[in-house]
Amino acid sequence: MEQMQKVMEAVMNELRKVIVGKDDVIRKVLMVVIAGGHILLEDVPGVGKTTLALGLSKVMNLDYKRMQFTPDTMASDITGFSVYNKETGELEYKPGAAMCNLFLADEINRTSAKTQAALLEVMEEGGMTVDGVTHRTPDPFVCIATQNPLGSAGTQKLPDSQLDRFMARLSMGYPDLASQVDIVKQRQLTDPMDTVRSLINAAHIKAMRKAVQMVHMEDEVIRYAAELCEKTRNEEAVEQGVSPRAVLALVQMAKAAALMDGRDYAIPQDVKSVFIDVCAHRLILTARARIRKETEEKVLQGIMAEVKPPQIIDRKKKQDGKNA
Repeated sequence: MEQMQKVMEAVMNELRKVIVGKDDVIRKVLMVVIAGGHILLEDVPGVGKTTLALGLSKVMNLDYKRMQFTPDTMASDITGFSVYNKETGELEYKPGAAMCNLFLADEINRTSAKTQAALLEVMEEGGMTVDGVTHRTPDPFVCIATQNPLGSAGTQKLPDSQLDRFMARLSMGYPDLASQVDIVKQRQLTDPMDTVRSLINAAHIKAMRKAVQMVHMEDEVIRYAAELCEKTRNEEAVEQGVSPRAVLALVQMAKAAALMDGRDYAIPQDVKSVFIDVCAHRLILTARARIRKETEEKVLQGIMAEVKPPQIIDRKKKQDGKNA
């Protein structure tokens, strides 16, 4: 576990070359990747969403494709299509943009619901069915979708069923003043992306995903994660709480957090650290709550304050304290 922690720290160091002052976002993106999920990056333009995806594909040596979603983007652009081959007399499959390891769906809310839905099967099953034939995506497959929460005029909101397929929703946020100065200085003469090295590959990612599955989680911690999600379904401000899929995602992300810390066991703090990222985009607040300017994040923070975590000792910190 400690070896994998060192590898992930080296990957973070490479990504820091192109994403300045956003260690928490980088860490959580890596957690989603090794947990086997997909990422929704919701933020204003120009804060580094595409740069993060490109840097991730380079440091992980993944086949990367990007599609700018527009109102005229068709489902076949994503899944591919069949063309009749006169020489063989058969239909020949032409792969779509999603046939890759890392697919960046840029401004996903600017395309039609039909095109958005074309991603559902790919995200959930790792494959796409065209003319009755299923074509598998390369393993691993990760979708990073972006959308601007402010520039929503004329856009198509993602349906709940598709939002539920994203393991986490993250926000880059504006960098602080010192980070902005560093960003400008970095790009005066060279492109930092040229300095990013490829450190791991698809085989390493698959090994890390297996390691995440092997992370031990006590029954009390699993129950704690389930109780947090169950509480969302009974809140007055919530019209629709999170699904059982959210509980599974929360457990997977908590295990990935433990692995990133070099532990082979999960603790309640791992669950708390990712609860909002995993569940906020899955909540639907009541009209009254929205009028009161309630937010999903505020509701979830209140739930964490109400639900008492189990007393599980962090053995690694205890051991480190003894060795100090």
